[in-house]
Amino acid sequence: MMQKPLFHKETQISMEVSAQIVSQLREYLERIGASDTVPLNCTRKDFFSNIVGGLLKVDHVERGHITLYLRVKAAVTNAYGGLHGGVVASVAEMVAVACARTVVGKEKELFLGELSNSYLSAAPQNAEVKVDASVVRSGRNLTVVAVEFRMKESEKLVYTSRATFYNMPVASL
Repeated sequence: MMQKPLFHKETQISMEVSAQIVSQLREYLERIGASDTVPLNCTRKDFFSNIVGGLLKVDHVERGHITLYLRVKAAVTNAYGGLHGGVVASVAEMVAVACARTVVGKEKELFLGELSNSYLSAAPQNAEVKVDASVVRSGRNLTVVAVEFRMKESEKLVYTSRATFYNMPVASL
């Protein structure tokens, strides 16, 4: 894979930072792939959503509550072999929107105002994670959804999320 330079001519490095620290930083960034270029087939619109969405399987749907299962595949793990935090956040957002839609009609547009994630443990590669989302509160202008990620086998809580949506009426022009 081609690499792009991590540091450019204009990179400013404080005199307080030693050359050893800069070298360690460069090694770390290279190890995690920060200097790799993104393959062309990965640059199409909504590529990430397609990867993440392909990992989910719906188990149960009711008003204000949905349950899905997430399979942790190699493509969505971090350098340590656990589910990548960005994937956790992305899944939390997708599932929270789906859950909110069970109580908020299509006549209202949902705007994500806040997403809070807690990373309590790591879900390892090939694990299956149960993702439970519940509407905590839904009013005329606001919907709050809580999402829990638990290991399917042990029910151990690994991640939690809370999403706050603003319910905005679609403008009638």
